Amino acid sequence: MLIIVAVLVIAVLGGWYMFSSAKPGTNTNTNRNSNTAANTAKTSSIPTNAPPGASPPNQAGSQNALVTLEEFADFQCGSCAAAHPVMNEIKSIYGSRIRFVFRNFPLSIPEHDKAYDAAVAAEAAGLQGKFWDMQNMLFTNQKVWTKSPTFKQTWKEYATKIGLDVAKWENDQIGIGAAKNRVNADMDRGKAIGVNSTPTLYINGVSIGFSEMKVETLRGLIDAELQKLAPKEAAPANAGNENK
Repeated sequence: MLIIVAVLVIAVLGGWYMFSSAKPGTNTNTNRNSNTAANTAKTSSIPTNAPPGASPPNQAGSQNALVTLEEFADFQCGSCAAAHPVMNEIKSIYGSRIRFVFRNFPLSIPEHDKAYDAAVAAEAAGLQGKFWDMQNMLFTNQKVWTKSPTFKQTWKEYATKIGLDVAKWENDQIGIGAAKNRVNADMDRGKAIGVNSTPTLYINGVSIGFSEMKVETLRGLIDAELQKLAPKEAAPANAGNENK
């Protein structure tokens, strides 16, 4: 009798253990699911039917490069200003090996009340071939003009400094002209692909988090893309005939 009772107790305990072990929500499964979600996010890309944005875009590097970096930024965004020297260094390091595209994405929030006008000012400079000069001025001096009640006069000083035809530059910002149309086109593209904060960066269509916008991290990501996409060197015509 005692033997039968002992067997029953062991069976009950064994069943309880198997039930507990099979319950969902263990650390192992949670970690595996988290990693899978992270990997899935990394593979999401820009929809092929997204609006093209301003055309031609403000771009540096080579049109035919294997790797494209596309940044959506707001001139009144502190994080964008912080990322600016990083992007400049990346452009300097890779040159024609990458294509770097800058997209205007001024946020419609009270704290960024000058952002849209700043984007238009930069695009108006671009109509004279000076987009990157004005972009650099706006990001480098962001803390100055952001707090200034006469910010447009400050921008006018920047325009003079970089050698613009100031009267034309000012006129190009009036009404719905080419400068505003370019800003609006970039914004339409950003909204269509789900951009909701700045800076937002894509490398070959894959979204990169702000924490990854560091020179060394970006170099690793870009190098991996270049290595993956670089055409394989063709084998010599007489390969395999050395011993013949």
